[in-house]
Formats: sequence, C-alpha cells, structure tokens
Amino acid sequence: MNNAEKLRDSMQPGRVYRRQDLEGCSTAVDRDLHTLVVSGEVRKLAGGLYYCPGKNAFGVTPPEERELVRAFLKTEDFLLTSYNYFNQLGLGLTQVYSTTLVYNHKRAGEYSLGGKRFEFRLVPAYPDKLSREFLLVDLLNNLKRLPDNTAGVLEHLKARVKEFDSAGLAACMKQYGRPGAKNIFRHI
Repeated sequence: MNNAEKLRDSMQPGRVYRRQDLEGCSTAVDRDLHTLVVSGEVRKLAGGLYYCPGKNAFGVTPPEERELVRAFLKTEDFLLTSYNYFNQLGLGLTQVYSTTLVYNHKRAGEYSLGGKRFEFRLVPAYPDKLSREFLLVDLLNNLKRLPDNTAGVLEHLKARVKEFDSAGLAACMKQYGRPGAKNIFRHI
C-alpha cells in the first residue's frame, strides 16, 4: 500500500478536511492529495479544503453544507440559513435564492465552496437552530435587502402575526432584532 492509499484510507467518506487535518497521515501530504485528486478518489473544494466523497445508489454524493462550513470555519459555532426560508412564513415572498447565509463569529464575505455560494456574516448572536419566530425576526432584519414588495410583506404580516408564538417572537426580537426590525415590529 503506497502513501496516497494510506492517506485515502485515513479519510472518512462524506467528510471535508483541511490540509492541516491530514498532515499527520502522510509524510508528503501535498503530493498524496494531488495523486488522490487526479485519480478522483478525493475532490478539491477550495484552497486547502478536500472532500472524501461518499457514495450512494446514484453515484458520488456531494458534501453537506454544514460539513463544508465546519471545515472552512474550523468550528461548529455557526448557523446556516437562507432567504428561501422566508418563503415558508406565508407572507407573500416568492423569490428563490442560490446563496446560503452563514451567521458566525469568525468570518465575513462571499465564498464559493465545493461549487456552492455562501455569504458569511458576522453577527453578535444567533440561535442554535432555526425557528419560525427567529426567521420572522431575520426577515425584518433583512427586509431592505429583499427584492420583493416589502409593503405587501408587512401587510401580510399584520394579518398573520397572531400565528406566531408571541412569547418566542418577543424573546427572539429582544435577542436578535436590530433597531429597524424592532421599530417595524412595534408598528405591527
């Protein structure tokens, strides 16, 4: 078994690795990674990020977004979201977006990882998981960035605000709402 094969065997299918994560598995990491990429056994996703593909009945599986971001940020402390989730609130939004938002404490900017677009935003606080109430607060925080008819969205919200958990919504607004979102919410 050569060094490239040993490196491949030390990688778990479906996992994204940083080059540094693999240094202890090979004496010539760059050469062995290059060999594995050329053979198709490993995929290079971005500078220093590599993916050991998983397989299913349909062929090779792409890396999960959470796995990509975890390796890129070197932490589990982030929240994946998308403007597409706002459509689920039933407030008249219809746009479809191709970028995933990543709320985190380490990095800001737009990056392409594994052929997917991510917008990293530094935010002071975010929940561990998404809720309808957080999504509403996030919608109000980002209302000016949306190309939809925001006046129509606010009219729909006035009619449907009672469908949300009022205590959860108040807590989310207090913890995650920006001043503009809090002002809009007071008027509703």
